[in-house]
Amino acid sequence: MKQKQSISIFQRPAWVVLFALTAAIAWGWAYPLIKLGFGEFGIEQSMTGSKILFAGIRFTFSGLIVLCIAGLTHKRFSVNKPANWGYILTFALMNTTLHYASFYIGLSHSEGARAAILNSLGVFLLVLMACMFFKTDRLTPQKIMGCVVGFTGVMALNLGNGSSGMFTLMGDGMIIFNALCSAIAGLMTRGLSQRIDVFVGTGYSLALGGILLVVVGLICNGTLPVITLWGLIILCLLISISTLGFTLYNKLLSCNPVGRVAIFNSLIPVVGALTSCLCLNEPFYWKYVVAALLATAGIYIINRNK
Repeated sequence: MKQKQSISIFQRPAWVVLFALTAAIAWGWAYPLIKLGFGEFGIEQSMTGSKILFAGIRFTFSGLIVLCIAGLTHKRFSVNKPANWGYILTFALMNTTLHYASFYIGLSHSEGARAAILNSLGVFLLVLMACMFFKTDRLTPQKIMGCVVGFTGVMALNLGNGSSGMFTLMGDGMIIFNALCSAIAGLMTRGLSQRIDVFVGTGYSLALGGILLVVVGLICNGTLPVITLWGLIILCLLISISTLGFTLYNKLLSCNPVGRVAIFNSLIPVVGALTSCLCLNEPFYWKYVVAALLATAGIYIINRNK
């Protein structure tokens, strides 16, 4: 009689739900915290270098923490082939450097709630792109319908008059580019797991990507004009969010169908919009509710069982 093969905790349905929810809710809180951090450190909208430096410090420390934990838990640091370092560096560029350089710039030119919902575009891009690269994710009429509903939610952001309904290149444009980088990085996670331990690879991508952000920020004359205790607390919270969110999410993507994990990211725009309005006193427009509901409904349609 064959012995039943043990299943990883990251593949057990109840734990997948718990871990994915934890990552999504944590990432949702990052939206208001980043904007609060800008205010505490005296980073103004025109200070692009300072925004990139702020992001770089966050991810460098987050990556170093992940690598320290990996060392303490005796994870495998070796890479299968020296050539695979090119893949790891590319993943770091896409997952951290380009991803968050565009995110921080876009968020500073947009309302937190609007950016949170617009960023859900990355979920639909990831689902569609996964169908092109992975046999476990097939393109079906159900997924097409879900994406149409989801994109309708994103378009709902541009309803109405005034600045809340206007598309801006530095705001919405950078958030959309960030969503594209996020989707590509999500696809690359599966390949990362074939080259190095995912936990270690996540640490490398955060640390290397963060260091590159710091270098770019310094080249662009970035500084932290004001340093306060509350600002440092906010930075520590953001570091914790990155450490927890990326560790859980990348591990889940490496051993589960992409669509099964991506569905939980529908919570990110909802949490981000609500927390931004609560913490930043931003106006809450009715279209945020419509956009969030349509985005969530789209992801639900994509992943619901027959």
